Amino acid sequence: MSSPVPDAASVPLISGLAELAPRYDALFCDVWGVLIDGRSHFPAAAAALERYRAAGGKVVLITNASRPSEEVRGQLDRLGLPRAAYDDLVSAGQLTMLGMIARRGQACYQLGPPRDNGLFEAARRLMDGELRLVPLEEADYVVCTGLVDERRESPDDYAATLAAMKARDLTMLCANPDIVVGVGGELVWCAGALAERYAALGGKVAMAGKPHPEIYAAASESLARLAGAAVGRSRILAVGDGVATDLAGAARAGLDSLFLLDGVHRDELFPGGERRLDRAALGELFARAHVKPVAMTSILVW
Repeated sequence: MSSPVPDAASVPLISGLAELAPRYDALFCDVWGVLIDGRSHFPAAAAALERYRAAGGKVVLITNASRPSEEVRGQLDRLGLPRAAYDDLVSAGQLTMLGMIARRGQACYQLGPPRDNGLFEAARRLMDGELRLVPLEEADYVVCTGLVDERRESPDDYAATLAAMKARDLTMLCANPDIVVGVGGELVWCAGALAERYAALGGKVAMAGKPHPEIYAAASESLARLAGAAVGRSRILAVGDGVATDLAGAARAGLDSLFLLDGVHRDELFPGGERRLDRAALGELFARAHVKPVAMTSILVW
């Protein structure tokens, strides 16, 4: 087996999407860290997607956001991301609702901040009001959308809750597999961090977002509707900044990927804040996730 450093060194560093665009009919593009930071959208990234679409390409956004797809679209609208930048959007929250609907008649414990109430309200509408939210000791399963206060808490604060869930052998539906996400340059904990802890206890965890196959299947179905026919995997490029989610998920789905360096891994790839890429760290990152993107670039631009 070759060392990870030469492998990383063989991944070309490109100036923008234009260098790859002719090779692909569609993009599966990440949202958080690629198009937005939770406080604003990135105009250059939006412009790149608009130019790609103007040339005939299709863009399906795939996000690990724990909210329903329509709610995520509304959030993107408020952050100023043009609708012209994408054709459709698939969220992990939307797919989590399918898991909740499959458990119709069972009682659910909501683990997460109140701002994610929209997921449960949307699920209740789809279930004709049959969704029951109950205290943990009465629940048949748990839906985790994140830490209640991700800026003041850490996963360590949930040890007792997770132990209580394990004692009752409850399944956790994790609505957002991300471990951390960048908000305005600050990394904050996501639901995936709690799911990781629960799985380490031997708890049962179900996830539909990246890197799991369900979200890529849903994105492929959306793309087929948009294109009028199935699009071959070799003609789809996944764009993202998360190695364990975006790149690993793309690899499992048989898709090429474009890696954005100035995303969630920025601090480990550019230690000390210097603009000198640590190729050894990059190689180790790729090796841990068993991935190799077709190219990498700093941020998404045309």
